[in-house]
Amino acid sequence: MRHENMKALLGAVGLLMLPLIPLSSVQAQSGGVTVAQPAANQIRDFQVAETGGVLMLRLSFAKPLGEVPKSFSVSNPARIAFDFPDTRNALGRVQQTVNRGDLRSVNIVESGSRTRLVLNMTRLAEYDARVEGGDLVISMSPSGSAAKTGPSVGSGQALANFSATAAGEATEKSVRDIVFRRGEDGEGRVIVQLSSADTGINVQQQGTNLVVEFSNTTLPEHLQRRSDVTDFGTPISRMLAQMQNGNARLTVTPNGLWEHSAYQTDNQFVLEVRRLAEDPSRLVQHGGRDKYAGEKLSLNFQDVEIRSVLQVIADFTDFNIVTSDSVSGKLTLRLNDVPWDQALDIILQAKGLDKRKTGNVIWIAPAGELAAREKQQLESLAQRGDLEPLVTESFQINYHSGKEIYDFLKSKDQTVLSPRGSVVVDTRSNKIFATDVPSRLDALRRLVQEIDIPPRQVLIEARIVEASKGFSKDLGVRMNFGTNGVAKIGGTRLGAGKVESGALTGNGGQSGGAAPISNFSILNLALFNASATKFLNLELSALETDSRGRIVSSPRVLTANQKEAMIEQGTEVPYQESTSSGATNIEFKKAVLSLKVTPQITPDGRVLLNVTVNKDRPDFANALEGVPPILTKNIKTEVLVENGGTVVIGGIYEEEETTQVNRVPLLGEIPIIGALFRNTERVANQNELLVFITPRIVSETLTLR
Repeated sequence: MRHENMKALLGAVGLLMLPLIPLSSVQAQSGGVTVAQPAANQIRDFQVAETGGVLMLRLSFAKPLGEVPKSFSVSNPARIAFDFPDTRNALGRVQQTVNRGDLRSVNIVESGSRTRLVLNMTRLAEYDARVEGGDLVISMSPSGSAAKTGPSVGSGQALANFSATAAGEATEKSVRDIVFRRGEDGEGRVIVQLSSADTGINVQQQGTNLVVEFSNTTLPEHLQRRSDVTDFGTPISRMLAQMQNGNARLTVTPNGLWEHSAYQTDNQFVLEVRRLAEDPSRLVQHGGRDKYAGEKLSLNFQDVEIRSVLQVIADFTDFNIVTSDSVSGKLTLRLNDVPWDQALDIILQAKGLDKRKTGNVIWIAPAGELAAREKQQLESLAQRGDLEPLVTESFQINYHSGKEIYDFLKSKDQTVLSPRGSVVVDTRSNKIFATDVPSRLDALRRLVQEIDIPPRQVLIEARIVEASKGFSKDLGVRMNFGTNGVAKIGGTRLGAGKVESGALTGNGGQSGGAAPISNFSILNLALFNASATKFLNLELSALETDSRGRIVSSPRVLTANQKEAMIEQGTEVPYQESTSSGATNIEFKKAVLSLKVTPQITPDGRVLLNVTVNKDRPDFANALEGVPPILTKNIKTEVLVENGGTVVIGGIYEEEETTQVNRVPLLGEIPIIGALFRNTERVANQNELLVFITPRIVSETLTLR
């Protein structure tokens, strides 16, 4: 157990390569609610340079750092880590290969609003960090000594140091709180809140206990207590917090087979103990990666009976070894300092033998004999299934359709029920009733537990943005001379107007009878004789129009995974349709904004969307016999999007430019003077349509945004 937990502790170093574990998630397990806040700073650039054998790393930030960030180092594997709170990675990558000096690569991992920089080294080197303006400069010398700052973990000791404290430090440190939590997978988690992130922490195994010692740290009296946490159902049964030799000491007592890991983030230290599942077929239970983990022994025999060697191993291990009568022969072997389970495998392979373990009894026989015996047992089980009495059991289906499970069990290709089994379904209560042998009912029960789970849900939000920009310019002169109400000069038929009390009123010389665009943009001068039978009308027009518009439509819909959802809003336009008998019926045509989507959550947490977006509207301005045409815009596509990410799935851009010149023939073409006899109108319009899609996987826990 001592060696295995040493390996488990050193394996905790792998946490450096994972995203930071947000400690707020530990609080959420007790009902707390975390509030996501946007990061205030960003890592913008990363550069590496080597000068005089010193490796220089420069990180550029959006905002200057107030102080050098906290850091720590690990000796095996050699790594240096820096933590940047309230900062996110804006580089667009999380890994960078360097291979310069002792630096192999760099990982920049973001979790929540925090970012961790991990320097992967070939060997640990001295390093120094300083802030220069808006940059952080890290310099590393090519020495192989331990780092100047930060914690370290030795590869050959069952000891972990977190935030090593400088000698002679006068600042008093204390433990603020000790909390115990049960993890989602049944692991025990001890959370210690410290007053300072620089507290020196030692984690070591003493017998069957784990001892965590906080150097030069005081423990308040209300926290000095013994706690029994057996009822939580974790590998930890007891905890003892006390003061000893000026240090705060926490003793954790696990039970059974277990492994542990420890990590620190800012002022919070976490010790996690996980239970190891026992494999009954293994000779030695352990949590390491080695195939053999038995206690080592040495054997030196010359031409000895194999039964005698097996007896020696049985006496050494206290296992009960039963050998078949067909096991015989002699062997010569010399094994020095070899795990006993490996030595047993070597002996069995040399004589063509095999083993089976049941509890603390090992059965040894020739491989063929064991295979024949197991085959006979399987045949006996199959025959027993044909004679075993049938049992009926009901299964309540909560989140699935009982009818679908029933259809599957009734199909000829299913292998869950035996040929003697039968099943019925009650659609009202959504229950299925199965009759079969107990072993097949156990398999059906496991199947129902696997598939009858709450469906994950996805919130899909679409944004349809229509932007328009228009510009028109009208510049020109109209001159009209008329008698008896008809213009003689001007190129168009103009209303002469009506003279009352020596003034001219009417349409003011506008073509086509249109109203004036603006009194501020048109200068109109009329001269007429005393009897008002002849007049001269001069109109100067100068008008500019600049228009901008934006229409944003945002349909959103919530649906279960792999279930189609649709939402629409709009109008139905009525129109008459003739029938074969000559009568007419009133029919309706939809002109709506609709979103139809089918999401599929991938195993890596992304969302595959099969989406159709439709935006129709009636054009009443161009209605034909009272029936307006339908202006339609439609996008149908399939796209893979990150959870919470936004993607542009389509867009349409239109640009229209027109220039129109109205002039009097011949006179309007004369240079300079012709400007009095022509009118120029320019129009430029731009229209753009963009469709954005944002899927969000709905969390099962409450989160405020």
